[in-house]
Amino acid sequence: FRGGAELLFDGVKKHQVTLPCQPEPWDIRNLLKWIKENLLKERPELFMQGESVRPGILVLINDADWELMGELDYKLQDQDNVLFISTLHGG
Repeated sequence: FRGGAELLFDGVKKHQVTLPCQPEPWDIRNLLKWIKENLLKERPELFMQGESVRPGILVLINDADWELMGELDYKLQDQDNVLFISTLHGG
């Protein structure tokens, strides 16, 4: 989490997580739900909108824009690095 997004997660920028086993492969949609339930500490409306991230949150999967990877439908692979960067700044 970068660009201020980490403030919603107790200021912790990096989380190494092991996702629980489930019948279907994990995708970003399920990951976001898991993050909301397990890591997000405050003001979920600043991170999530519906089942996706809010506009202004850049999502990178292994340093590539998630739009190139299928966004919410991207199937997570072992050792994937998912980065959330807030581009929203107060003024």
